[in-house]
Amino acid sequence: MYRKGTAGAEASADRCGPARTDLGALLVSLQLTDSAFPSGFYTLSHSLEGFAQERAVDDRSLPVLLQDLLRHGVGPSDATALALAHRAATADDWEAVATTDRRLYATKLNREMRLTSVRTGRQLLDLAQEVFGAPGIAAYHQRVVRREAPGTQAVAAAVVYALTRVPVGQAVAADLFAFCASFAGAALRLGLTDHRRAQRMLRQTAPVIEETTEAALARELADIGATTFAADIMSARHERAEARLFAS
Repeated sequence: MYRKGTAGAEASADRCGPARTDLGALLVSLQLTDSAFPSGFYTLSHSLEGFAQERAVDDRSLPVLLQDLLRHGVGPSDATALALAHRAATADDWEAVATTDRRLYATKLNREMRLTSVRTGRQLLDLAQEVFGAPGIAAYHQRVVRREAPGTQAVAAAVVYALTRVPVGQAVAADLFAFCASFAGAALRLGLTDHRRAQRMLRQTAPVIEETTEAALARELADIGATTFAADIMSARHERAEARLFAS
């Protein structure tokens, strides 16, 4: 019946705490990037639905669009903010975390991207404080609840990764992969690719993830900001579309 020690095992499972080994850090990364983790990423297309509605992308140009978004969009903005906030949280400098959070939020040019970023970020913090049990996650979540910081997805992820002891480089790469996997999933749901081509696209994008990670780790606060103006336009049009499958 497995009754002996059940209460203790359940308490341990409820508050597993931060990773204690390199393997533990990898397991945290895998859990957070799993599509089953309910952070809200599955509701986002990262402007892809806007491109599809305008017939501005097809299966051949899809990988190029993804790589451009990495290099010029999520890399200089979210990935850079994640790296900076991770280092600040590791140093227990919570004002620097909040400053990075506010800076990233301010650089998101349209309403749709701002709203989806904070929605997924707040959901991530709310769930992570329960799953991982690190006190600092709950503390930053409360700061966001009090509106002292916006709670963007990248900074929320940085807080979780830092307080579960996932190294900063691994954290940035993991979050970039989560973005790519979410983009590929959106492409599948929009009928722009199939499962086999989506997996080839993800593998082909791996070197760009590495490149984007290295660049993000080298940037400073003043560098945060994307230059993907076509994606901003598509997102703005998507916000006013009559029918939408995704929130962004």
